Amino acid sequence: MDYTPKPSVVPANPFDAEADAAVLRGAMKGLGTNEEEILGILTARTNAQRQLIKEQFLREYGRDLIDDLKSELGGKFEDVIIALMMPPIEYLCKQLHKAMAGMGTDESTLVEILCTKSNEEMSEIVKCYEDMYDRPLAEQLCSETDGHFRRLLTLIITGVRDPVGTVDPEKAKEQAEQLYNAGEAKLGTDEEVFNRILAHGSFAQLRLVFEEYKELSGQTLEQAIKHEMSGEMHEAMMAIVECVQSPAAFFANRLYNAMSGAGTEDQTLIRIIVSRSEIDLINIKDEFERIYNRTLVSAIKSETSGDYERALCALIGDA
Repeated sequence: MDYTPKPSVVPANPFDAEADAAVLRGAMKGLGTNEEEILGILTARTNAQRQLIKEQFLREYGRDLIDDLKSELGGKFEDVIIALMMPPIEYLCKQLHKAMAGMGTDESTLVEILCTKSNEEMSEIVKCYEDMYDRPLAEQLCSETDGHFRRLLTLIITGVRDPVGTVDPEKAKEQAEQLYNAGEAKLGTDEEVFNRILAHGSFAQLRLVFEEYKELSGQTLEQAIKHEMSGEMHEAMMAIVECVQSPAAFFANRLYNAMSGAGTEDQTLIRIIVSRSEIDLINIKDEFERIYNRTLVSAIKSETSGDYERALCALIGDA
């Protein structure tokens, strides 16, 4: 699979942290707030550049930029801007923590963040989470989930996945057979086998496994998962399968689902658009249009409004 990630937010060039800090200070000083200037600068800089602006703001004005933004902004627009100001890994850790805080657990968010990451990304998240919350992510996950779903997430966060690009065609044939024997070929399902293979294989290896599975079974692994599993286990397995085949399609579907039906899942919209903007948001935008025959921007405009809408559209690259 030829997947070249295309970010929608790239480094501003030329870049002048001092000038940006001065514009932001001016936008928030005195009566009223100039949201347009805040939006114009922060959606058009990379996270690394935003961190430099934040440092400059503190040096120059002795003020914390995030605190100032929080006191001047409100609502969903504030959520987008604060998300942009956090280092990406810290932002995802905060989202994981939120998904497990209070009553109930938001399994969908856990799946979206954890099932889509390489080992390298996962180890950064695990380290950052413990630094931020003084509690291991694995321990918190275990107290919030159970059964085979807990086992799968535990395997993923302990970093058992093979390094990126690891491929063994012979093993792929065996693994396809093991999956077939654990699901379609028997009564009931042996989830442990699915967990072991889908949590350990590199994405390149899993692509081979899925091809071999289709050869062997005559149907795709997605079809088998639909028949064999339900609930969060089904969602987690499908997330891995979709991400292996096309990360852009996985996130395009998540965005569509966040906007379909009654109400909008704003946190999902914000999280995907902010966290993928420097990775592959252009691919996601193109895939959304291909699958749903409408532009991502038009979908967002019909679900959001005001500065919130403008900030999301600016990040997608269509302000």
